[in-house]
Amino acid sequence: MHDDSSAKPTVAVFFGGRSVEQPVSAASGSGVAKALRDRGYEVTSIGITRAGEWVELPSDAAFAIESAGSLPEVTAEVGKSVAVDLGPGARPIADVLFPVLHGPYGEDGTIQGLFEMAGVPYVGSGVLSSSLCMDKEFSKRLLAAEGIPQGAFAVLKPGEELDAEAVVAKLGLPIFVKPARAGSSLGISRAKSAEELADAVAKAREVDEKVVFEASFMNVREIEMGVLETLDGDLDVTFPLEVLAKGEDGWFDFDAKYLDNPEPFDLHPDYPEGVAAQAQALARKVFRLLDCRDLARVDCFLGEDGVVYLNEVNTMPGMTPMSGVPQAFAAAGTSYGDLVERLVTLAAARVGDAKDGK
Repeated sequence: MHDDSSAKPTVAVFFGGRSVEQPVSAASGSGVAKALRDRGYEVTSIGITRAGEWVELPSDAAFAIESAGSLPEVTAEVGKSVAVDLGPGARPIADVLFPVLHGPYGEDGTIQGLFEMAGVPYVGSGVLSSSLCMDKEFSKRLLAAEGIPQGAFAVLKPGEELDAEAVVAKLGLPIFVKPARAGSSLGISRAKSAEELADAVAKAREVDEKVVFEASFMNVREIEMGVLETLDGDLDVTFPLEVLAKGEDGWFDFDAKYLDNPEPFDLHPDYPEGVAAQAQALARKVFRLLDCRDLARVDCFLGEDGVVYLNEVNTMPGMTPMSGVPQAFAAAGTSYGDLVERLVTLAAARVGDAKDGK
């Protein structure tokens, strides 16, 4: 940890993790670590295995998603086991902690709570916001209460039996069936009949016992925006990119996101007049309503009626150089390295707040 306040802060980047999204996290986190090292930062890479073990990785450790049969994974064998001392009076492993973790045990407020208890500043949203955005049920309920336009939905709680006829009666067909607390399109199915719902629920429950059903939008354009805070508390929102890639079943599944399409986005789509501004205003409002911090990706649908509907918010989006948010910011003039460094700068500005428990 640096004592010279003029020096660049040291950074510990955390990636991998216990969730099914580990491959995406590993690819994102190793990219973030490299970008910071290239800019002269002293970086410690901490990989978290699926079993929850923390390992310090060599500085040249790189992870990339290359094929469905060759997904990267952090294992105990690729680094040395490490015990990170975060207790009261401990010497922090770094000035700033950067959790590039997706899904449960990383993006859901759990590791953020650990960092809060340690009093060390970290990149990204806080405990409540992280937890709320991770849980599709509760984020939808809160935003519905605030009048945010979004699709109809239903929830199947852990231990509850599926009533397929009731779900279809409420939402119509087809229906997207999703784990309530996961991302990267893992565990998601599109059920085209009541009979397909049971299998879809079983698939979703392999990831999370709580399941969310979402009514399908027909003939919509899927759009995404990155939202980035400034040091003075304002928000930069990217021009909404359009998702072009689709999987075999006609939607943006895991393979379409990471494996099959080298250019899955249109960074400069042609929208009807006023749509881009409407989408950006919605992204700003949702970011504030959910108490997000530093960075988020806001996913929306542009309906045939010209209305922008919210899909979901990700507090730690994919952060490889080819991910949607870094690409969108690059198109706006903020390079991948600039984006990563800006996030560290935002967190470092909270050093006093972290120590004071604010």
